[in-house]
Order: sequence, then structure tokens, then C-alpha cells
Amino acid sequence: MMSGGNYTNIDSQKVSGSVPAVPDPGHVSVKFTESNLQTFPPSATQGKISGGSNPPRDADDTFSRPVNGTDEPQPGGWLHKFTIGAYKPYFDVDTSDVLERLRESLFPFRGTFTEKTANSPDLYGPFWICTTLIFVAASIGTFVTYIAHKWKKQEWDYDINLVTWSAGVFYGYVTIVPLALYVVLKYFSAPSGLVQLFCLYGYSLFVFIPALCLSIVPLEIFRWVIAGVAGFMSATFVALNLKAHINSAGERWFLIVASIFLLQLALAVVLKLYLFTVTV
Repeated sequence: MMSGGNYTNIDSQKVSGSVPAVPDPGHVSVKFTESNLQTFPPSATQGKISGGSNPPRDADDTFSRPVNGTDEPQPGGWLHKFTIGAYKPYFDVDTSDVLERLRESLFPFRGTFTEKTANSPDLYGPFWICTTLIFVAASIGTFVTYIAHKWKKQEWDYDINLVTWSAGVFYGYVTIVPLALYVVLKYFSAPSGLVQLFCLYGYSLFVFIPALCLSIVPLEIFRWVIAGVAGFMSATFVALNLKAHINSAGERWFLIVASIFLLQLALAVVLKLYLFTVTV
């Protein structure tokens, strides 16, 4: 018969023998595969919204340069003008670029807009300026007529044609007028880039946004003054930024300047007559 201490010794030996010792694995190194998320955006990206280069210079070869940095085959010749890749570089701008160009349009006597955008004309700003003008013109014109009818206690109905009319005026103006001026400058041997003209005329309409907002004041003479000042600023902005092309046209420069001023002033008069014909 064994004592209790022996039993305890035997039991401890059994327990210690039944559990094998776990060897120390030491330092374990874990390797992860490299991920592209470590660097964002990729270092190869050069543009602002794409991996391509900066927008191409707008010259007589408008829309003819392919977008760099893409592996997709680009059709050549005139077919390239009907692809998204032909227009993609002209929307490669950021907020600071657009704001700087908007500020330039509010100071028409500087005449430095064309110089600053010679290598990077954009269509993003002109598109949103025209879209904003459509909304502002339709909403303010509707509000003015609504207040006028309520003031006179007359029945008022919303005119949806005001939106479609505004869209036709602004989109049509910023498309047709630069095209016509492009042809005229070509004829006078003073060519300018087509996209550059789209960009210039698009930003020249920005001054009409605050002008339309100020036209809500129910004073007829004040509205005429606002429309005239906006038209004069817009026309001056276009004329001074095309000064080099106009001067190269020789003695016929007066025709170009007169056309620019008359068209811009005509736009201001049309906005005044068709949007604010009802006085409060």
C-alpha cells in the first residue's frame, strides 16, 4: 500500500507525460501580395480625370488628336470626331480651373482668357453655364410673371415652354454663333480654333447669370440697364480675347467687332423682352 504522497507523484507523472510540450515556433513572418491600393491615384496618371495627357491644343486640327494613354484603338480621320475619346480631353478640368475662368469672364477688359486657355480649352464650363442659365432664366421668368399676376389678382398658369425656349436660345447661341465666327475668321485669313471659340463664348455667357438674378427687381429701367451692361461686358470679353485674330483680318476688323457686339447685345435684348415683359 502506497502513501498519499506517492499517489500524488504518480499522478503528476501521468499528467505531465500525457501532454506533450509545444515547441516554440519562434518569429513567424507573414508576407502579403502587393496591392494597387497602396498608391492612389496611380503614379502613371497625368490628367485630372483620366490617365491621359492634358487636353490637346485647339488648332485647325480640332478633334483630330487621339486621347493618349488609352489602349483602345481609335478610328482615324473624320470617324474619330464621332467617338467619346475625341471629346473626353475637353472635359478634363477641375473646380479650380473652372472658377479661375469664371473670374476671368467677369473682368472683360483683361483680355487674357484666350492666352490662358490656349493649350487647354474646355467644354465642361460652357455646358454647365448654359444649363444653369436655362434653369435661372426659366425659374426667375416664371417667378416674375407669377408675382405680377398675383399682384393684379389675375389667374396664372405655368408656361412649360419657357424652359424649352430658354434651352433653344442658350444651347443654340453657344453653338451656332461660334461656328459662324469660325467660318468668318477663316474667310478673313485669321483662323481660330473651333473649341477655343466654343470655350470663349460659353464663358462669355456667365455674366448673364447674375444679370438675370438682378432682373427680379420690379423696375423696368433697372432691368434695361442690367441687360445692357451684361451684353456690353460679354461682347467686350469676346472681342478683346479675339484681338489678335481680329487685328490680323486687316481693314475688315470692324465688321468682326461690330458683329460680335451686335450679337451679344441682341441676346441681352431678347432675354429682357421674352423673360420680363410683364411688369409688377
